[in-house]
Amino acid sequence: MKAVHWRLAAYVRRYIFPYVVLLTIAMVVLSTVHGLIPFVIKRFINSLTKLKDIDGLRIVAFEILGLFLIRAAANFAKDYLSAYVGQKIVLDLRADLNNSLQRQSLSFFNRTPTGSIMSRVLNDVTVASNGITNGAFSIVSDGGSLIAVLVAAIWLDWKLSLIATIVFPCAVIPVTGFSKRMRKMAKQAQQQLSGLSVILQETFQGNRVVKAFGMEDYERLRFHHELKRLFRIYMRVAVIKAVTGPMIEAMGAFAVVGVIWWGIASITAGTRTPGEFGAFFAAMFLVYEPFKRLARTNNTIQQSLGAAERVFDMMDTPPDVTEDAEPIDLVRGPHTIRFEDVSFRYGADWVLRHINLEIPAGKVVALVGMSGGGKSTLADLIPRFYDVVEGRITIDGVDLRKLRLASLRGEIGIVTQHTFLFNDTVRVNISYGSMDRSEEEIIAAARAANAHEFISRLPKGYDTVVGELGMMLSGGERQRIAIARALLKNAPVLILDEATSSLDSESERAVQDALDRLMANRTTLVIAHRLSTVRGADNIVVISHGRVVEQGTHDELLAMGREYRKLHDMQFLSASEPGNGRQMAG
Repeated sequence: MKAVHWRLAAYVRRYIFPYVVLLTIAMVVLSTVHGLIPFVIKRFINSLTKLKDIDGLRIVAFEILGLFLIRAAANFAKDYLSAYVGQKIVLDLRADLNNSLQRQSLSFFNRTPTGSIMSRVLNDVTVASNGITNGAFSIVSDGGSLIAVLVAAIWLDWKLSLIATIVFPCAVIPVTGFSKRMRKMAKQAQQQLSGLSVILQETFQGNRVVKAFGMEDYERLRFHHELKRLFRIYMRVAVIKAVTGPMIEAMGAFAVVGVIWWGIASITAGTRTPGEFGAFFAAMFLVYEPFKRLARTNNTIQQSLGAAERVFDMMDTPPDVTEDAEPIDLVRGPHTIRFEDVSFRYGADWVLRHINLEIPAGKVVALVGMSGGGKSTLADLIPRFYDVVEGRITIDGVDLRKLRLASLRGEIGIVTQHTFLFNDTVRVNISYGSMDRSEEEIIAAARAANAHEFISRLPKGYDTVVGELGMMLSGGERQRIAIARALLKNAPVLILDEATSSLDSESERAVQDALDRLMANRTTLVIAHRLSTVRGADNIVVISHGRVVEQGTHDELLAMGREYRKLHDMQFLSASEPGNGRQMAG
């Protein structure tokens, strides 16, 4: 990976003109003012010792006023421009990280906790940007002031300057020695903060389970334990920060004592005027202030680099599913999908082995079998949420891996058991993926999904916000919103993954009716647990331990008397078969 500081510098280069240029000018002006202050103080003290030089004192007063007005304006420009550039860098870093995350495959989000991702996007990016605004810009600003005042001090009295600055190396060497340790602890702190985000996200999203099992105290203790670990890391960082300033001040105290002794002796001997000594004394204090800030800036930069490493590490994670160098656009229309000796595994565990299957254009193929057999994984391979490990999947004879991802997924509609709705209006959730559709088309899709009636009863109708994960709606209502979304997309390929398995009988009837409309004239893959819902499929495929063990129509499979018959008897031996009037459901 390219050096972290050079990658951060690339974000600054985007704003070189005019913002960084103007910022640099403001910092140069500020440094120049700091360098002139000792000379004004020299004139003021010398004029003050000559009580008759009233005009000289008045001129010096106006000079002081002018310097401080210029200093105030330069400080404002520096603070505003550094904040502007800093926030732009935060925006760019977050945008680039989000762009990288949007390209990631489903497997990345399966293995990476949501809280950890959020922590990188929000916390780590902010800390990384602080290294530029409060670090790099501070080096230029404070470094410029330090150089300007040092030049002024040497100009005023090089001997006293030698005494005053001899302690600098003694202070710098220990500070630089802390750098590597500071960066390491900063990364640990960000990792721990990420862990806290993961716990909070799990606890809040799973609050129903937490309360149902009475685990509030356990979650409080777990969070408190992580807080204590974070506290210990922060305190180790605080020790380094706390040591830096006092160490420099202690070193500076020796220089101050040496300057005072030498200065008093020279004034007494008449080799220096009070103005010269006072000006140099002021310059010395002006030198130590930016020097102390520069020492602290090193800590900020090390924390920033630690956070930036985490940001770029996630940004550079390659997606598992990549697009072909010269992708082909899939022509819209009915599609035939074929699995040709397809095998797939998660890590070392094979989930699918040697799958050969055809889903003809306009036909309905159902996947049935015991839980954990690989049915949902097989369906996830069609939109390339994952790529096959062995074999290939074709659509109209073309390998999926040669197709443009957007083109492929644009031809597929998906309705799953766990419907995801955004914390937005009903209208936005229905039109998600089809934002260009008119109000009439949205309402027509809702009517076809048997959703218009309940939507009309909502407080604001189609403008009602459904809440996080759609929790303001019932399970059946959420499913019908998802079906309306798929209807509005009007994709020729449809995947239904247990779309009615968690609904009550009344909701299932409304959803099933909507599904029947949705499946009409589409290439459909249905994953179902209840066999009664797939008996009308053109082909029923039984999946067991990742393999196709048999396939055929409902009657053909029953006549075989093998796996499908066993599943059928398990469900219907002791109960009458429900839903005889229904033909299909996911």
